[in-house]
Amino acid sequence: MRKVVRGFYSVAYSVKLCKPNVICAYPITPQTEIVENLAAMYANGELGDAEYITAESEFGAASTLVGASAAGARVFSATCSQGLILMSEVLFNAAGMRLPIVLVNTNRALSAPLSIWNDHQDSMAMRDAGIMQVYVENNQEAHDMVPQAYKVAEDRRVLLPFMVCMDGYKLTHAYEPIDLLDQETVDSFLPPYEPAAYMTTKKPLAFGCYAPPHIYMELRVAMQQAMERAKEVMSEVYREWGELTGRDWGGHIAVDFPDSRIFVVAMGSVVGLLRKVVEELRREGQSVGLIKIRTFRPFPVEELRDALKDAEKVIVLDRSVSFGYEGPVSIDLKSAIYGHSSAEIYSYAVGLGGRDMPKDFLEKLIRDVAEGREEPGFAFKGYHEFEEVIP
Repeated sequence: MRKVVRGFYSVAYSVKLCKPNVICAYPITPQTEIVENLAAMYANGELGDAEYITAESEFGAASTLVGASAAGARVFSATCSQGLILMSEVLFNAAGMRLPIVLVNTNRALSAPLSIWNDHQDSMAMRDAGIMQVYVENNQEAHDMVPQAYKVAEDRRVLLPFMVCMDGYKLTHAYEPIDLLDQETVDSFLPPYEPAAYMTTKKPLAFGCYAPPHIYMELRVAMQQAMERAKEVMSEVYREWGELTGRDWGGHIAVDFPDSRIFVVAMGSVVGLLRKVVEELRREGQSVGLIKIRTFRPFPVEELRDALKDAEKVIVLDRSVSFGYEGPVSIDLKSAIYGHSSAEIYSYAVGLGGRDMPKDFLEKLIRDVAEGREEPGFAFKGYHEFEEVIP
């Protein structure tokens, strides 16, 4: 059923079709209307036997999900920015406890200074937590990603939390025509949840308990191995989804114009505009291609090595910064292709705190690199020159 809806609703409707047992959340802009829509569905009796719990904070919401997941429930939450950071202590635990929690992060800048606008600093701060991360380009992809997230997270070869990252405001508040899934399609794709292990009052178990030095490291190795297996499981699930729905969003990366000399690498909603810019530059004869990174954790090392093996220049657009170094995507990309590509890397931090990235800005950025007006290395782009005054 094709319908024009906002990003919030496209996610909430997809969550409903996945039949979660427990939804627990705390409101924070710009994710609030996802859980408001789910609360309305719950009040209208559309969520079956699900429990909808309003927590006292994001820490409480994540803690409730950990308890419910350990008790064998399929669970969901949504958050962003300071809310995600407030969840972070619990989410690190959830990954170590191998609980397949699914959450949607509506990417928003971190304070201070206070900003409610979009960048990727919040989810990037969680990149080492043992949580799978996928970045979506539009609301149809966000809608489609929720059932896939559950299927990957609950696979016994994986059993790790899964975070779907969608740009706050740019996607959450946008109206788009969405081909809404139906219950029969989701049921045929996502089986009822059968937890590998769960505790009851009659069968008490311990999760995440004390691990002295002689066993702690083995558990971290097991998490790494699970993340490595997740990559293959995700590929299987992506293919199955494409065959079932006819919507193939690509693998871990999606490459436009693979024979190009110059590539732009980006994640999230800016990819749609970049695709238009790249297509126009190619019509002028520029050898420019586009790489959309979908899966950020596990990182698509082999895919990027293959895509960039013959590239001469690579422009990486990061929506966050590892302060004191450069953008996290660029750091990981350089590490991945080292020794496999001789491409020059142009690492740019752009669009922080919701700073606009209009078409002419992106076009100039690419032209400047293509025509030799930029040097390889890291730089902020799109900011106003200023003098910091410290009293």
